[in-house]
Amino acid sequence: MTASENRPKKSIEFWYEFASPYSYLAAMRVEEIAIAHGVLVEWKPFLLGPIFKQQGLEDSPFNIFATKGAYMWRDVERVCKELDLNFRKPPKFPQNGLLAARLAMCEEVKVQCPKFTQAVFSMQFGGGEDISNFVNIQSILEGMGLDSEKAFAQSQSEQVKLALRNQTEQAVQRGVFGAPTFITSDGELFWGNDRLEQAVAWAASSGHKS
Repeated sequence: MTASENRPKKSIEFWYEFASPYSYLAAMRVEEIAIAHGVLVEWKPFLLGPIFKQQGLEDSPFNIFATKGAYMWRDVERVCKELDLNFRKPPKFPQNGLLAARLAMCEEVKVQCPKFTQAVFSMQFGGGEDISNFVNIQSILEGMGLDSEKAFAQSQSEQVKLALRNQTEQAVQRGVFGAPTFITSDGELFWGNDRLEQAVAWAASSGHKS
């Protein structure tokens, strides 16, 4: 093994919430951009609800402030067109992403976490479907060749529930306040889909502490 192979690889943490439209945009392109820069992506699902509550919010800011919400949906629609992504506004927002987040952390699913995450986002914001619906998520799991019965059982285990709570708490400790958020291995934080390229470039040039 060469010295370069021994060197720690550059990486970026991708913190996302399944109910977040901008996380959809980032999830569909983060791997391709990161690979082009030689950066590994660590997929980090978490829950924004507890963070919003800490901020004194009982709902998404996009619902609380109607003008901001209207802008967000139009913006997401424009970006989807630019990226050639399907877009269909779901009938309810925000959706309950708890089941999907727990599943993403299950042993059965997390080895294919990027593919599962993209499929859930595509179902929600590409197809306008309900991601809290058991049957909808089951179709994703089985379409990936995964054991849906095993995955659902794991998602209800105390181990997985605790792991998701801990990951959400870790997000708060790392300074995450919204989604998507990117954190490089030297601790630099970038918030928003529109900061994805900048975050990856930073990770590529400063990808780990020496």
